[in-house]
Amino acid sequence: MQDLTAGLSTFSFDCGLTEDQEELLSLRARSAALSICGCAHAVFWCQLAHSLSVYGIQEEDDLRVGILGLGHTGKQLLLCLLEKTDTKPSHIKISTRRPETAAEFAQSGVECYFDNGRLAAWADVLFLCCLPSHLPKVCASLHSHLPPRCLIYSFLSAVPVTRLARLLGHSFVLKPQYDFSACDRADMWPAHGQLITALNDPLLIEASCPLSVSGGISLGASWVYAVLYSLLNICTSASLGSRDALALINKNIPIRACDIKIIIKPSLFFTSSRPFPWITLTDAQTKETPLSRFLSRSKSVQEAISAAYKALLEKKEMRDWGMDK
Repeated sequence: MQDLTAGLSTFSFDCGLTEDQEELLSLRARSAALSICGCAHAVFWCQLAHSLSVYGIQEEDDLRVGILGLGHTGKQLLLCLLEKTDTKPSHIKISTRRPETAAEFAQSGVECYFDNGRLAAWADVLFLCCLPSHLPKVCASLHSHLPPRCLIYSFLSAVPVTRLARLLGHSFVLKPQYDFSACDRADMWPAHGQLITALNDPLLIEASCPLSVSGGISLGASWVYAVLYSLLNICTSASLGSRDALALINKNIPIRACDIKIIIKPSLFFTSSRPFPWITLTDAQTKETPLSRFLSRSKSVQEAISAAYKALLEKKEMRDWGMDK
């Protein structure tokens, strides 16, 4: 259906705003940037983790994705996962206080119910999309049901990763930390009405790249370090030897085997048969690590991560950007 108001300035959102109100328009851009980047980075993690499962790491042939909460954020994330990742609808489950609101998604194979503990026990990754005010009850419902292998991925911007880990009694927690600054290009974010449309725009994919986010928003580099550590943990949970784990991760992000001694301190774990030790992600996101020191100096690995991000969001084959060697 054609939008009859398109191009008519008197029907625009900012028509009639006072000068004081116009100063608040930057908050609208920030909200759009946060939604776009939050979902894009979640999609990136899922695609990386899925690349491990399809090579036989997990018992099933697909990543099991749980979404806790189906408000605005949960729905946006679900749509992005269905559209932009290789995860099957049958491998996505939702826990929400109002399962009836997910009827449209159930037709595609997404299962929806209200049982946080059941969802946690099943999922490989559990996205927290609830309200901060609901967090204490949510954490209490998850506390005794989370297996060590389940990654908690938090969309709750107001809750630090250390506090979330304490509430959950769980150290496998990943939380992007976004910061905002004044920028002349901030108005680029609300350019699309639909988030899926935004994630199909090469310019916005470029702008949301984790190590070089632009448009007035930035993502702490510690998130990138924690993503790499989380992939190693997935391999460890499957008892995969360290050398085989590196080979799998190398399919998407080329990190030389000789560099892994910088990521994990030299030890007897660096053999072909022994897995890497389990890594506490809260420490990886709050403290300086061997990986953070290495990545801050390695331009080539930074470029490889950026290339992997763009390729996976655009669903390009590895051969399209020279990483299949």
